[in-house]
Amino acid sequence: MLKPIWIIATLFLGLGAISAMLPQKKNRYLERNAEELLRDVLVQEYVVTTDDLAHLLIQKDPSILLIDVRPEAEYKKYSLPGAINIPLDSLLSDQWGGYLDQDLKRNIFFSNGTTLSVQAWMLVKQKGYANNYFLKGGLNNWFSTIIEPKEPPSDAPEKDFRIYRTRVAASQYFTGKTDAPAPGSGTAAPLPKMKKKKKMVQGGCS
Repeated sequence: MLKPIWIIATLFLGLGAISAMLPQKKNRYLERNAEELLRDVLVQEYVVTTDDLAHLLIQKDPSILLIDVRPEAEYKKYSLPGAINIPLDSLLSDQWGGYLDQDLKRNIFFSNGTTLSVQAWMLVKQKGYANNYFLKGGLNNWFSTIIEPKEPPSDAPEKDFRIYRTRVAASQYFTGKTDAPAPGSGTAAPLPKMKKKKKMVQGGCS
């Protein structure tokens, strides 16, 4: 579970970054909703673990869209399978509205750690967009848990060994190797076609 103090620190870093990107009127709105944002992060309703993501990717789940919010140069060096790149500083530009404000897929933001992806999640939540999540620990955690899983100590509970065996199998799936992570391919994923969600007709019964 994410440590509460670390979560709070990440949240305030994100609030500071978002405040610099939004008009003053929206900054005041953001401050009023900081408590709600913190509550959402603490209950982890919008958090996706690396184990869950590995399962979704192995199952080729069509309901998710991975969004790498790092700069383009970092994305081209390495990214998760099928991820598209929307750098954080251009997240709110009009060209990405159809990806972020929709009800067809679950968007999962990720970065090297968690800070940038939490900022991205907070930005779109403040815009009122749904179906957006962030990857716990980002790529750093992805490599340490899925690509290069560590064997538990011999006296660890059986549950830890089951998780380890699952991660080893996932590592083999993603790398094709048993002893080393696969290098980044540097291949940018093609952008999937997205449609804006349908707007409700005003008036009539609710």
